[in-house]
Amino acid sequence: MLSQVEMAAGWESLLQDEQQLEELALQAVDRALAEGVLLRTSQEPSSSDVVSYAPFTLFLFFPSLVPSALLEQAYAVQMDFNLLVDAVSQNAAFLEQTLSSTIKRDEFTARLFDIHKQVLKEGIAQHSADGFPALKQIEINTISASFGGLASRTPAVHRHVLNVLSKTKEASKILSNNPSKGLALGIAKAWELYGSANALVLLIAQEKERNIFDQRAIENELLAREVKEEEPPGVALGLGTFAQNIASALTHFLPNCARNIHVIRRRFEDVSEKGSLDQDRRLFMDGQEVAVVYFRDGYMPSQYSVKNWEARLLLERSCAVKCPDIATQLAGTKKVQQELSRVGVLEVLLPGQPEAVARLRATFAGLYSLDLDQEGDQAIAEALAAPSQFVLKPQREGGGNNLYGEEMVQALERLKDSEERASYILMEKIEPEPFGNCLLRPGSPVRVVQCISELGIFGVYVRQGKTLVMNKHVGHLLRTKAIEHADGGVAAGVAVLDNPYPV
Repeated sequence: MLSQVEMAAGWESLLQDEQQLEELALQAVDRALAEGVLLRTSQEPSSSDVVSYAPFTLFLFFPSLVPSALLEQAYAVQMDFNLLVDAVSQNAAFLEQTLSSTIKRDEFTARLFDIHKQVLKEGIAQHSADGFPALKQIEINTISASFGGLASRTPAVHRHVLNVLSKTKEASKILSNNPSKGLALGIAKAWELYGSANALVLLIAQEKERNIFDQRAIENELLAREVKEEEPPGVALGLGTFAQNIASALTHFLPNCARNIHVIRRRFEDVSEKGSLDQDRRLFMDGQEVAVVYFRDGYMPSQYSVKNWEARLLLERSCAVKCPDIATQLAGTKKVQQELSRVGVLEVLLPGQPEAVARLRATFAGLYSLDLDQEGDQAIAEALAAPSQFVLKPQREGGGNNLYGEEMVQALERLKDSEERASYILMEKIEPEPFGNCLLRPGSPVRVVQCISELGIFGVYVRQGKTLVMNKHVGHLLRTKAIEHADGGVAAGVAVLDNPYPV
């Protein structure tokens, strides 16, 4: 097997030939456009009249080497994370205890938790269901995790690049990847188990959505899908990734049928104006019954007005499947992630599963509470003494929220005597090995920069009562960014789409 140094030597002449590099980039961009690796433009985020390619890496196998053992480990532990998030979402006492200090100072998390408590009090109408050389977990994304659709299309682009370079052997090693099909499989199962052949899937979308083609990939899979099998009642389903969305399913019986699954796209504002529940808490939108609600919005405070909060409560109160439900969104908070790393917590949540506990714990980086106590004081002192070794994380999704270096030091100095610090956690900073890569973005020059990558695994699970019926991984996402950027994903304009090359 070639070492990374030996593999790099084969690329040196190309890296030094600017004209050939630019010609290869042009071919790669054209193939990306042909494959549908697309985003709406920032100038026209609500229109598909003018689109551009989603940013991606030019080269594949040299800069994006991933040891096969670690890739296999990531896939295997994804299914353990599915179990863990499901267990947390169903444990109301654990969520309340874990988030008790956070909700006092973080209004967004508090509003989510208020809806969770209200739904529990009323009665739940349905059952819940992104380094080397070691694999370390960065986060768990449980709402609106994206790029499963576009990640299904990038392998063909990178195979094309390698074939253009006459590297056909290397091109054949690019892993097949189709997360959009797998995620649609989970939503389709939830729709099927809901039990109404004419019900729809409701996708909660943003008004200005540049990443619509990523979402359309899942919609198109659902529309082309046929459901033919009978299933027994009592089943709950979840979608997840090592980061990705978790869903749950109402337990109904669906007669044997073969039918496409239709998706309608609506905003929270539309739900507030035209959404309703009947006496059985069935959800209707524009007079049409909804079986599954799939959230691609609702993960940041700026996405909620008063009407939007009312719409979220309406959706949660309904017996439609939520992807995710409010408890699962809370299970993805940074504070929960930090508490899960405490000694003994995994054993309580996953009793009798020592192998799963060991696999999960092996991926944990250092995570530290900032509650107003001695433990929090010690964590702050250690971070201030060695700021390059830590990251300060708020309870936010969407990228670009974490604080590093001097920004982190200033924030900790401001927060160290305030209860507000409980709305953050500290995490050990992960330091992957940098490598050279070309990051292709519209309007940017073609040049080689030093980069790092983050791997995510998509998964689906189905639960019948307390019995797991399905738990599987359905694909991966590799995001690569220049080392000059400390934080931020593809949607935030920092990272680009990539593919792992197993070695």
